[in-house]
Amino acid sequence: MIAKLNTAKIAIQDANWSLVNEILQQLPLFSHGIAESNLSETEWETVLELAIQILSESDFGQRWEIAKLFPRLGERAIAPLINLLEDETLDLEIRWFVGRILSQFKHPESVLALARLLQQTEEEELSTMAAQALAEIGISAVSSLTELLKNSETRLLATQALSVMRRSETIFPLFTVIDDLDPNVRATAIEALGSFHHPQIYSILIAALKDPATQVRKEAVVALGYLTEAETSQDTVIHLTPLLYDLKPEICQQTVIALGRIGTPNAIAALFPVLQSPLTPTELKIEMITALGWIETEDALLCLQKVLEWGDEVICQEVIIVLSRANQPQLKQKATRIIIQFFHSQHKTLQNPSVRQALATSLGELGIEGQEVLEQLTQDDNIRVKLHAVSALKKLTKQYVQQH
Repeated sequence: MIAKLNTAKIAIQDANWSLVNEILQQLPLFSHGIAESNLSETEWETVLELAIQILSESDFGQRWEIAKLFPRLGERAIAPLINLLEDETLDLEIRWFVGRILSQFKHPESVLALARLLQQTEEEELSTMAAQALAEIGISAVSSLTELLKNSETRLLATQALSVMRRSETIFPLFTVIDDLDPNVRATAIEALGSFHHPQIYSILIAALKDPATQVRKEAVVALGYLTEAETSQDTVIHLTPLLYDLKPEICQQTVIALGRIGTPNAIAALFPVLQSPLTPTELKIEMITALGWIETEDALLCLQKVLEWGDEVICQEVIIVLSRANQPQLKQKATRIIIQFFHSQHKTLQNPSVRQALATSLGELGIEGQEVLEQLTQDDNIRVKLHAVSALKKLTKQYVQQH
């Protein structure tokens, strides 16, 4: 045994990686790092050092081969491997191999190291590898991470790791931290739970809407926006509506987006009074106009039509742009008529060339019904409006020819 290791030491000095690899692979190691009695602790250390050196300094092929050896070295290999994984000065390929090796140990420390890498690295290859590794460890990783939830020092990292696994086995461990003192833990758990369908999750998300921490409320709002089941949508709108008046602008914005996703008449009814209010910031009004456009129903278009009656230049221009995005034939016709009616209304905002320009561009997206208005706009005093009207007419003509 000593002679073989001495040969390996000499070979590694000459960078004869294949010979060292061959020697190490032939050592009498069993599957869990148990060796014959004549392998001393010093010899163990030598084997591990040689394996680490091959992993750190050789080429892809040799790394691939030596990676097979590490699980046979047992848990003693975990600490030095973690050191390599967390060394940002090392080549990306080395750290990738190390992460794959660590995933084979299914040990709490290796799970934690992979979770830490997943949260901290900016390298897409490493984050993808870490996420896949945790998913492959599976139930063992969930068990290890669940134990780590009990320790306040590792709870956030364990919660973050559970959140990216997206396995149903993580649901109940995540339930245990939804009331944690750390808002980051609560927010991470809420975000993860929002991706599952489970009878207990809906009530948890509703409760989280009243959390004092902004990030927790935000994650709950986002999650509820994706739960569009008919049986809960009315209740969801009722619970979300107060957050349109939240003190934090980002919560208001996410609530608007969520209601836009839900898209029911109740959701529209919740948005419209806030949109009308003179106290609502312009940025949020624009978000609401966009959300109403997403909904793509006649009720939503009627709301947008009403906005054109009182909106200022910025708001009216945004409504006109959003109306042009209608996709359904019936709604496209409705949107076209709304814009034409607005053009003939002599609304004060039409004095602004930017509004007329947006109107011309939008009619060019909608249909042939806007041709008469566009022809009038080709005579506009403003050159930019005139050019956009000409361009829109050409587009309409081309579409009409293609369809007929």
